[in-house]
Amino acid sequence: MTRIPKPSDHICRTATVEPAKAGVPEERGAPGEASRRRQSGEPGEAGELAEPPLPGQAGQPGQAGQPGQAGQPGQPGQPGQPGSVESLYPFLYSGAADLTAVLAQARASTVAKAQEAMELRAKVCARSGDALAACAGQAAARFAAGGRLLTFGNGGSATDAQQVATQFLYPGGDALPLPALCLASDTAVVTALSNDIGVDVVFARQVAAFGRPGDIALGLSTSGNSPNLLRAFDEASRRGLMTIGIAGYDGGKMAELDSLDFLFVAPSASIHRIQEAQTTVYHILWELIAAEMVGGPVRA
Repeated sequence: MTRIPKPSDHICRTATVEPAKAGVPEERGAPGEASRRRQSGEPGEAGELAEPPLPGQAGQPGQAGQPGQAGQPGQPGQPGQPGSVESLYPFLYSGAADLTAVLAQARASTVAKAQEAMELRAKVCARSGDALAACAGQAAARFAAGGRLLTFGNGGSATDAQQVATQFLYPGGDALPLPALCLASDTAVVTALSNDIGVDVVFARQVAAFGRPGDIALGLSTSGNSPNLLRAFDEASRRGLMTIGIAGYDGGKMAELDSLDFLFVAPSASIHRIQEAQTTVYHILWELIAAEMVGGPVRA
């Protein structure tokens, strides 16, 4: 069998990173919860802090010539409140039509965000490089023994979980396909469990149904606090599955679990940067696992 190319630096290569789905909201809580968190400054799941209030939504606009209430814009040229659209993209609300200046500010904003993303990836690499290599070795051994990968997440993290499963199933080229299943993909199962029992069990029940000793459970969350992920990890560990968590911020409640074998954290308060770094983590994890399956361990 043809050996696939090794990652250029085995663990920390950033050239293989695919564009992240920044700003894609994860599943939200009860009605009004996202609004309460935005007002109190508490971090929520992906999307709650990533979506500033649109003009005309929060509060009432002020009188002509005066700044609006609760983050609403005043007259053109006046800055919005923190978290408003104007504060994020002031060059769109300046009232000026200087295209050159607008493009220059847009470029500067893009460069700054790219720099933040690279710095966060480097931080994750420095913190978790050895753990990624160890995780890949253990996962490859399970795949070699007939194990399968079960992935899960909410909202934007559900699409990441789908991408992880797809990457293992259909890697392309001469790479070895590996068995994987995303537990967030079956709409009938997810909605039946959510409606009949509760959203907290949508992944744990599927782990109980599909999981076998020797399988691998991988869950993603930006906050690390999703109750249905916590329950799924506990169920997976109880059944003998290898457990891998990918989170943001400080790891949240996932960092407190005894049922996690590996936890990879992107230490940032930005939903966008977290998801970009998480994309890097799971693509590198796939590269390392695939390389081990074909030609033995990859050495850093």
